[in-house]
Amino acid sequence: MRIVGRLALVLLAVLVAGGAVWLLHVTAAPEATPLAVEIPAAQVPAAPVQPGSVIPAQSAPQPQPGAVGADPLLAWANRMAGPTTIPARALVAYGNAELVVRSATPGCHVSWTTLAGIGRVESNHGQYGGATLGADGRPSKPIVGVPLDGSAGVRSIPDTDGSAFDGDPAVDRAVGPMQFIPSTWRKWASDGNLDGRGDPQQIDDAALAAARYLCANGRDLATAQGWWAAVFSYNNSVPYGQKVFGLADGYARVAQSIR
Repeated sequence: MRIVGRLALVLLAVLVAGGAVWLLHVTAAPEATPLAVEIPAAQVPAAPVQPGSVIPAQSAPQPQPGAVGADPLLAWANRMAGPTTIPARALVAYGNAELVVRSATPGCHVSWTTLAGIGRVESNHGQYGGATLGADGRPSKPIVGVPLDGSAGVRSIPDTDGSAFDGDPAVDRAVGPMQFIPSTWRKWASDGNLDGRGDPQQIDDAALAAARYLCANGRDLATAQGWWAAVFSYNNSVPYGQKVFGLADGYARVAQSIR
């Protein structure tokens, strides 16, 4: 593992509203960016999913070595869960997404650490609001964001899904562990667990969609420009990008220390 640039990071753990929240104060040089961390699991073929579609159930391929649930990836996730404080089930999803996209788009260099940083900020790895992440990769209760009604601090996005994903017929809400807006999910819907459908509440599907979204437009996340452009495309906010960078860097450092 390599880290490019210099990062000053102060991390404080506090309890807010009954849940553990990480407050990060990050000073990152503009050129700083975490690079991919190798995962000791077998390569897997890319899931045959294109933007705006999911693979039909009848043509879903059988899981391959290194895919979700296979022993090498699960063993890696179990080993990493304690030191990173990320649920092993979420790590399986992030690691699988990296492996699939590494095979399909090798020039992107998206890493599980970046996906984990986003997942931590967006939903505490599928545990937002007291939810627990099940063995099937779904939170115990749906994760649905605030209404995007143009009120203070939020965008205004009229309903685009007929309430199919977010249950709101008036405006859109971000959904699932990676907090996809319904219209964005429709474009990047992915089938990370090979069950024949894409579900934004299912963390394998959501993590793979997020990885593909970050890699859009030929981005190379091994470069500073590519990494920041990718994260800002997810949320165009400097504090957001700094939080994701701080978390991703922290996870990468932990991974390096136990490899």
